[in-house]
Amino acid sequence: MRKAPLLAAGTLVSAALAFAALGPVAAPVLAAAAQGQPGIPASGAKVDADNQAVLDALKGLGLRPYHTLSPAEARLQPSFADGVKAVLQKQGRPVAPPPGVATQDIQVAGGAGPIPARVYRPADAQGPLPVIVYYHGGGWVLATIDTYDASARALAREARAIVISVEYRKAPEAKFPAQHDDALAAYRWALGHAGEIGGDPRKIALAGESAGGNLALATAIAARDAKLQKPAHVLTIYPIAGSDLNTPSYQENANAMPLNRAAMAWFLHHTTRGPADATDPRINLVAANLRGLPPVTLIQAQIDPLTSEGQTLAGRLRAAGVPVATQLYPGVTHEFFGADAVIRKAGEAQRFAGTRLKASFR
Repeated sequence: MRKAPLLAAGTLVSAALAFAALGPVAAPVLAAAAQGQPGIPASGAKVDADNQAVLDALKGLGLRPYHTLSPAEARLQPSFADGVKAVLQKQGRPVAPPPGVATQDIQVAGGAGPIPARVYRPADAQGPLPVIVYYHGGGWVLATIDTYDASARALAREARAIVISVEYRKAPEAKFPAQHDDALAAYRWALGHAGEIGGDPRKIALAGESAGGNLALATAIAARDAKLQKPAHVLTIYPIAGSDLNTPSYQENANAMPLNRAAMAWFLHHTTRGPADATDPRINLVAANLRGLPPVTLIQAQIDPLTSEGQTLAGRLRAAGVPVATQLYPGVTHEFFGADAVIRKAGEAQRFAGTRLKASFR
């Protein structure tokens, strides 16, 4: 594998400039990745002890910097969910999902053919239920519906809704906009087939984490432009909302775990076909036309390179007349949302999300 050059320390660079400087072959690696101690934000923000336990477990499992690996190698890495399981095992607690949510694996329409999905349904629920189409994280390159199983279960439980977790195509095998095409196709499928899985087609929301948070909002925009039924709500959890790698939170969290500046450059490099894709409004949501969207709930972590662009996104949504509720959780990192088994604030965030979603379904 060709070794990517380092940019000079302190260089201020956007994703587009990184591509221009390094070309289409070498993955961009930012100098910040080599500075400071891994997992320590430059702001000095302190990670909550329960969240830190997961980060320590990941280190113990041998997590390596993504930007030093090929996509195939990176997919073999331990996930945040694996870190949670390691903490549970250390505490002598069960790692199996809690009861109360039933699952069923199905296929839904994608942008280029059927794609896998998993349906989550509260086991004791009666009658047609609201539906949430959920897109998992992983930078559009990594992870699966299995990796983010805990988040989908939590949304089904807290929102008293059916969740369809979508296994969209991954980069670099399927470059942008394949992921966005699959996300929109899955929403179209839900509109037409919700009744077949016990859902109410009049009450369908979108949700996602990280790259999936981007897909959720981008799908709402695409649905508006295609004149499809408007989603009841969009829940976006620490979304990728821009392609500027020089925001304040990128600088403060250049070396944070589990997501850092170099990893995001790596994700963008493998997902996009070139600089134009990095500035496409489907990726660069802060530059998109946001008018006419449904209410949005935005959940963020303090120790996360994506925090600044999320805050910018919230401001631009409000300026476009979109009702927005935001919640920033201090002391936690990117990926915390699905870790309620060990991280207290994850449970708080899940309950907040569930409350917002339930209100939108009334």
